[in-house]
Amino acid sequence: MRIETITTVLDLIGVFINALLGGSVARRREMDLFGYIMIGTVSGLGGGLIRDVLLQHGPPLALTNPLYIPIALAGAGLAFLLKFTEEDWNRVFYVLDAIALCVWAAAGAQRTLAAGLGWLPAILLGTITAVGGGATRDLLVQRVPAVFGGNGLYASVAVLVAAVQVVCSGLGAPTVVGTVLGILAGTLLRLVAYRRGWNLPVGLELKPRDVMGQIAHPPLPGRRRGKKPGPGNQHG
Repeated sequence: MRIETITTVLDLIGVFINALLGGSVARRREMDLFGYIMIGTVSGLGGGLIRDVLLQHGPPLALTNPLYIPIALAGAGLAFLLKFTEEDWNRVFYVLDAIALCVWAAAGAQRTLAAGLGWLPAILLGTITAVGGGATRDLLVQRVPAVFGGNGLYASVAVLVAAVQVVCSGLGAPTVVGTVLGILAGTLLRLVAYRRGWNLPVGLELKPRDVMGQIAHPPLPGRRRGKKPGPGNQHG
């Protein structure tokens, strides 16, 4: 199977799942049909549009391939028709979200490598492809994008998937091998991180004045700070 075909299939899978997730957000916000279409389409196509604009290889695929927009509309429409209970949705959402995240990270890395760019841009654009649509969707509904934390490992999973794709490509392995390994590893990590509550660290509490003071005036060996030496510790 050609690399272009694999990448397009992955792209379309990501479009459908992310449009479905976007439609679910519209349902939670009690939007009308137009809201479902807009949020679902932005969620489904946003990451790929950002990637293709940055690659500057002609018009974005979402505008030239006749399948992208209908599939995004189908995902949003399915969310409009089907109503999940909160418990069902919580169980389904994280699985779909993990799969979509990893599928798009692999597709973004593949398309960047196919454009002749290096390994670092491939990881960067793979990550942007994976998180761009969801971040844009979250901004439209005025909530902090999941990529900024508080939602388990997210962007770091996309980085891992894109990196696996790049490494396998560099070793000469078939594209399908890197894709399968990356998606499986990323999906597993994302789900385990959600179940166990794993997150990246937040800001530390170090104060610049204290740090600079320790560098400029390090404590003398054998002497505790803030205590003057007694008569028995003085040397004549």
